[in-house]
Amino acid sequence: MKIIALTVAGGLTVAAAACSQPPADTGPGGTTTSFSTCMVTDIGGIDDRSFNASAWAGLEAAKGANSAISTKYVASKSEADYEPNLQGYVSQNCDFILAVGGLMFDSTKKVAAANPTKQFAIVDANVGQPNVFPMQFDTAQAAFLAGYLAAGYSKTGKVATYGGLKIPPVTIFMDGFVDGVAHYNKTKSKNVEVLGWNKATQDGAFAASFTDQAKGKALSDTFIAQGADVIMPVAGGAGLGTASAAAGKYAVIWVDVDGCKSAQQYCSAFLTTVVKNMTDAVRDAAVKAAGQKGTLVTGGFLGTLANNGVSLAPYNEFDSKIDAALKSEVDALKQEIISGKITVTSPAQPK
Repeated sequence: MKIIALTVAGGLTVAAAACSQPPADTGPGGTTTSFSTCMVTDIGGIDDRSFNASAWAGLEAAKGANSAISTKYVASKSEADYEPNLQGYVSQNCDFILAVGGLMFDSTKKVAAANPTKQFAIVDANVGQPNVFPMQFDTAQAAFLAGYLAAGYSKTGKVATYGGLKIPPVTIFMDGFVDGVAHYNKTKSKNVEVLGWNKATQDGAFAASFTDQAKGKALSDTFIAQGADVIMPVAGGAGLGTASAAAGKYAVIWVDVDGCKSAQQYCSAFLTTVVKNMTDAVRDAAVKAAGQKGTLVTGGFLGTLANNGVSLAPYNEFDSKIDAALKSEVDALKQEIISGKITVTSPAQPK
């Protein structure tokens, strides 16, 4: 019964979107061709201002690039929804089924293995199935830059980070952030402290949610009481609790999508964003799959600083508040990471 309800919800979404779909391409003899892309969101929903929203933007961009492509999504309310949502799209005969988030690893692997001719894709995981196109991101590289920036910007000598759940796509940000602060300390002979994450023990602070803003705010309140003046939440919508409470008291480093674009109302709080360019990765995968419909898209994508798969967003409203020398140092560090002079590591890096 649950599967039926989810399928119906997906159907309603498609019906609402159908009115605005561009006309499909026509093949030889005037035959209409189409390519349906279907996304299963992770917990947090399509309006998380973070990874779900970014992946959906990628499918919408694919539709804009190829008028034969149609898009729809179904939102997962809990981990129990992953498998039935994916299976529902198999039943609907979707051409390209996208799973958003590493938490969907097991469900995606199971459903894909049972449907070996169906094209799947997944963000933040590699399930090892030939019919599942993996899109992964070495966000530790960009988070390293964010950590260095945070350490250089901090006036209190304390910065903080926390996660939504303790999973590799989250902790990889936190590892990079800690290492960036450590590099700043080594270079400048400083002792900026990181609250909320210990890379050596792989333990720290988590909201246990990607949606609970109250938990995000509570963690931030604790960090501020301890003296932090820059906080990086890696917690999807829960991190909005941190952004909403900033009010000039501290700076926030957002993740996944430039915060000044995804959560504009809090732009004045965002020092920068550690960007995971899921939008372009998803767009390119969907467009490629549509172009070779009937043949599985193989290989995978790994986003790095070198290919702009990860990056730091513009400093936006903080641009004039950041010392010019610090900006130059961050730019130089980026090039040193790209060239291999600096190697950023994390136990959570994609293999």
